[in-house]
Amino acid sequence: MENVYEPEKIEEKWQKKWEEKKLFKVDIDKEKKKYYLLEMFPYPSGRIHMGHVRNYTIGDVVARYKRMKGFNVLHPMGWDAFGLPAENAAIQNNSHPAKWTYDNIEYMRTQLKRLGFSYDWDREFATCDPEYYKWEQLIFIKMLEKGLAYRAKGNVNWCPQCLTVLANEQVEDGKCWRCGAEVEIKELSQWYFKITDYAEELLEWTYKLKGWPEKVLIMQRNWIGKSVGSEIKFKVKDSDIEITVFTTRPDTLFGATFMSIAPEHPLVEKLIKVENRNEVLKIVNEMKKEDKIKRTSEDYEKKGVFTGSYCINPVTGWEMPIYVANFVLMEYGTGAVMAVPAHDQRDFEFAKKYNLKIIPVIKPHDDSIDIYNLDRAYEGPGILINSGEFNGMDNEKAKDAITEYLAKRGLARKTVNYRLRDWGISRQRYWGAPIPVIYCDNCGIVPEKEENLPVVLPKDVKFTSSSDVLKQLEDFVKTKCPKCGAPARRETDTMDTFVESSWYFFRFADPHCNYAPFDKEKVHYWCPVDQYIGGIEHAVLHLLYARFYTKVLRDLGYCNIDEPFTNLLTQGMVCKETKRCPEHGWLFDEEVEDNRCKYCGKEVIVGRTEKMSKSKKNVVDPENIIKKYGADTARLFILFAAPPDKNLDWSDQGVEGCFRFLKRVWNLAVNIFPDIKDVEKYSKKDGELKGELKELRRKLHHTIKKVNEDIERRFHFNTAIAAVMEFINFLSQVKFNKEDELCKKVFREVFENLIVILSPFVPHFAEELWSKLTGKEDDFLLNKSFPSWDEEVLKVNETLIVVQINGKLRGKFTVPIDIDEDEMKNIVLNDEKMKKYFEGKKIKKVIFVKNKLINFVI
Repeated sequence: MENVYEPEKIEEKWQKKWEEKKLFKVDIDKEKKKYYLLEMFPYPSGRIHMGHVRNYTIGDVVARYKRMKGFNVLHPMGWDAFGLPAENAAIQNNSHPAKWTYDNIEYMRTQLKRLGFSYDWDREFATCDPEYYKWEQLIFIKMLEKGLAYRAKGNVNWCPQCLTVLANEQVEDGKCWRCGAEVEIKELSQWYFKITDYAEELLEWTYKLKGWPEKVLIMQRNWIGKSVGSEIKFKVKDSDIEITVFTTRPDTLFGATFMSIAPEHPLVEKLIKVENRNEVLKIVNEMKKEDKIKRTSEDYEKKGVFTGSYCINPVTGWEMPIYVANFVLMEYGTGAVMAVPAHDQRDFEFAKKYNLKIIPVIKPHDDSIDIYNLDRAYEGPGILINSGEFNGMDNEKAKDAITEYLAKRGLARKTVNYRLRDWGISRQRYWGAPIPVIYCDNCGIVPEKEENLPVVLPKDVKFTSSSDVLKQLEDFVKTKCPKCGAPARRETDTMDTFVESSWYFFRFADPHCNYAPFDKEKVHYWCPVDQYIGGIEHAVLHLLYARFYTKVLRDLGYCNIDEPFTNLLTQGMVCKETKRCPEHGWLFDEEVEDNRCKYCGKEVIVGRTEKMSKSKKNVVDPENIIKKYGADTARLFILFAAPPDKNLDWSDQGVEGCFRFLKRVWNLAVNIFPDIKDVEKYSKKDGELKGELKELRRKLHHTIKKVNEDIERRFHFNTAIAAVMEFINFLSQVKFNKEDELCKKVFREVFENLIVILSPFVPHFAEELWSKLTGKEDDFLLNKSFPSWDEEVLKVNETLIVVQINGKLRGKFTVPIDIDEDEMKNIVLNDEKMKKYFEGKKIKKVIFVKNKLINFVI
C-alpha cells in the first residue's frame, strides 16, 4: 500500500471508475422508497465558485447518505442557460450566445465531476435546448387558453443598461438585480402570468410547508401581502374623477384629512393643477426612481408634493388635499391612500412635515393617553370619537358598520387585497425562449400551432448593444397567421429566464420525454422534490414562481402535485476578509506580499469578512484548492467549517487542518491494514471484550450513532465530522497489538465502519481505503449500507480510568462505572505492577476525577 496520500491521483482514478460503471444512474424502482435530492441548478457562467462548491457538496453528502440508507435517490444536474450574461458576452466578444453557453457548460461540467458529485449525468439538459423550451412554449399556450397568460399595457421596470423589463422582484434598492443600473419606469405592452389568481393558495400553503425555513415563508407571506379591508370611493372636487382607495381601517374614515397617491398612479398628471406643474412632475419622477422597498420602510424620509387637487371625504364632506407621496406604492391596494394622521404613523409624520390637519377619531378604552396631544400616532384599539353617529362604537365593529353605511350609497365595499402583482415575463432580449404567439391584423393575437413548436431562436444573428435583435430578423418576424393564413408577425419578446427554472425539476424526472413536458407517471413517482437546496436570495423570485408554476401545471392536468419542494435548505454564504490598497483598491490574495501591495508597497488595509465576490477580490478559486489539497479536502472543509444554513468564514488554516486530518487517517490505515486485511471483523461469538478494546468499540458505536443523528437532523455535518475527528483522536491512543487476534478483529470492525462513515463526505479517499482494505476495486461504497449502531454496545457498565503519579501516566484500569475514590485508591495500591511506584513514598494528595482519572501526588 502506498505510504503517501496523493489526492489528485486517487480522485481521478475513482471518478473514472464511477463514470465507467454509471454508478450514479438511477431508474424507477418501486421496491424502494424514493428520495429526490436537488440543488438549484447553476447558470453556466464559465467557472464554478465556492458558493457552488458549498451548495453542491451539501447536496452530494445527503444524496450519498440517503442511497446508503436504502433509498432510491434521484440526484440530477443541468443548466439554467438562458439570460443576459451570455448575450452581453456575445456582444463583447463578437461570438454567439449559444457557443459561449455550451462552451461554459462543457468546462463547468468537468469542474463538477472533478469534485466527485454523484449526479446522474444521463439526465442533464440545458434550458436553452429547443427540446426543453419547446414544452415551455406549449405550457405558455395552455396558460393563454386558460386566461393565465395575457398581454396588457402597464408601467414596468426598465433597465437602461440591460435594455429589458424587470419584474418587481428583480429590482433591488431601485437597481437592476443583474447589472446594478438604476431602474426606470416605462409604459409598455407586456406579457403577464396571472400569479394573482393563486395568491390565496400560495399564502395558505406557507402555513403547511413544515420542512421550509420560517424566514423564507415569512418573506413570501410579506410579498404576497394579504390585507382584509374595504375599498372606498372619493370624488375629486370640480371633476368627474373618482379615486378608489383600499384601507384596512375604515373605522378611521372620519379622521381622514388628506389623500396620498403613488407617484406611478395613472391619475397623477390629471390631478396636477398648479402653476409650477413641470417642477412637480420632476419631483414625481424622482420619487419613481427611489427603491420601492425603502420607500415603505419606517425610517425612510417621507416626501410628498401637493397636486393642487382636492377630494371629498364621503362622511365628513371635508375637502382633502391630494398629495403625491413617496411611501405609497401602486403595488399595494389601488395606489391611493386615505391619510389618517392621528392613527397611522407614516401619515402622522407626513402631516407634521407639511402642516396638515390631525383629527383623532379613536380613543383607547382606558384613556391612557391624551388623544388630543399626540407625539406619535395612536394605532391601537378603542372607542370612536368625532365620528358622527358612530361615536361610542368599538373600532372593530365600526369597520363593518361604516363600510355598510357607505355601501348603501354605492361608495364602498368589503374586499381582500394582495400586495402581489402579476408576473411580467416579457424580456426585450434575444437569448431567451421565444414567446409562441403571432400578431395578425385580422385575427389579433394567435398562438402558434402546437405541431409547429418549438419556435426556435434563429442562429444566424448579429449582435449589437441594442435589444431589438429579433425585431431586425425579417425571416423570423414575418410569418403567416396560424388561423387565417394571412401575412402576420411573430412576437419578438422572449420569456423571463425565471420561467425556465420554474418547472425544470419536473423535467429531471423524465428528461428525454418527446411527447409531453414529462411523463405523468414518472413525475408522480419522483416528485415532489424531497430536499431542495439553494440560496435564500431566491425566496421571492425562483421559489415563489416555482410554487406558482407547479399549481398551474396541476390545474392544466400535467401532474397532481400541490407544492414542488417538501423540504428546503437555504445554505449560508461563503465569506472571506477583504484586502485593499489605498492606491490600487481591492486586491486578490496573490497581489499581497507581507501585508503590502505588490504593486506599490503600501500597507494593505484588511477589511471585514464579506461574501466572496469578484468585485471585492476576496475570492478563492476552487481549482487552486483542489490542485493543492484535492477535492476531498475542499469538501471536508466546506462541511466542517460551519453548519450548512450559516455563513462560512473561509480559512486557509482550516483547509490545511482538514488536509492534515485526512493524512492522519491515511497514515493510521497504512500502518494497520497489512495486519487486518485478511481478518474478519469482531462479532460477539469471538468472546467478551475488556479494557481499551471494549471502550474503543463503545466509542465507535457512539460515533456511528452521532453521525447518523446529526445528518438526519437538518444536516449538521460539522458536528458529525467533529465526532469522527474525536474518535480518531481516541483511536490513535489505543495500542494495536498485531499478535492479539481479538484486537485485530476489533480494529477491522473499526476501520470498516470508519471508512463507510467517511464516504459521503470524502468519497474518493474512502473508496481508495476500502479497496486497500478489501482488495476489491469494484466493491463501491455507494452500494454499501450506512452503518447502524448497537445500543447494547453503548451501555456503559465499566469505564477506563487513567492512573497518574505526579501528573505522569503510569497505568490504566477498567473498573465499574461510578466507582468511588476509596475503592479506586485500593485497586491501584494493591496492584502488583503499581506497588513499585509507591515503595518508600508518602502520598501527600489524591486528585480523583470520577470515571476519568486518579492522580497521586507523592
